[in-house]
Amino acid sequence: MHVSGLCALTLCLCLLTGPLGAGERLPFIAIIIDDLGNDLREARRTTTLPGAVTCAVLPHLRFSEASAELAHERGKEVMLHLPMEADNGSNPGSGAILSHLDERETRSRVRQALASVPHIRGVNNHMGSRLSREYHHLAWVMSELRAHDPDLYYVDSRTHVETLGRHVAEWARLNTTQRDVFLDSRPHDVEFARMQMQHLIRLARTQGHALAIGHPYPATLQVLEEVLPTLASRGIRLITVSEYLKQKEEVRQWHASLSPSPTAARNLKPSP
Repeated sequence: MHVSGLCALTLCLCLLTGPLGAGERLPFIAIIIDDLGNDLREARRTTTLPGAVTCAVLPHLRFSEASAELAHERGKEVMLHLPMEADNGSNPGSGAILSHLDERETRSRVRQALASVPHIRGVNNHMGSRLSREYHHLAWVMSELRAHDPDLYYVDSRTHVETLGRHVAEWARLNTTQRDVFLDSRPHDVEFARMQMQHLIRLARTQGHALAIGHPYPATLQVLEEVLPTLASRGIRLITVSEYLKQKEEVRQWHASLSPSPTAARNLKPSP
């Protein structure tokens, strides 16, 4: 076999198996539970879920601080669940980012929300089907997040198909990703939540990783209590959102390292 043919074979094997140790990388998922801060009973049950579930806490509520403290004490990662304006007129909650606000008020509300929830590692949007399409407001939000802490990440909850959240977060140089699966768009349907968890696992096996968002509904928590202890035996890793972003970047860099330059690609063609 000519050298160029051998190189081509080597590249194919690398694509199939990955570099040393990468072939052993298990599919990984992250799960965010939104809307904490309203009820300490919900926070207690959520924070006792097995594994690295990430807890997203709404600002300015009676139990916002206590829910975040409880999550932190129990080893759960904490996010700020930032209220944003919805298309349907629903009330996003106190301190929401609304499209009629000017830059000064928008930035002030972001700072106040950040101050109301301790131990924050990242942010995602609560509602926001309208605000997530407002480029300038998102730019003010993301730049304020970066000014507060450049290590914060942003998860786009994707409450509208035309959301700009992830795009603007990248512009602001925030580490960012987006939701793949909603676990409980049928809030009280246990079987639907089970089906969505299976979808999450299949998606992770297909693309290597997947991120889900759920809520502290009894049906959702019941399914998570059943399924999370079985993930390891099914070859799935549950990790925090911050670790999820790190792992995704490592996978991206690995794939980039396997992409030859155009010249190298031509040289890898087998000789006749």
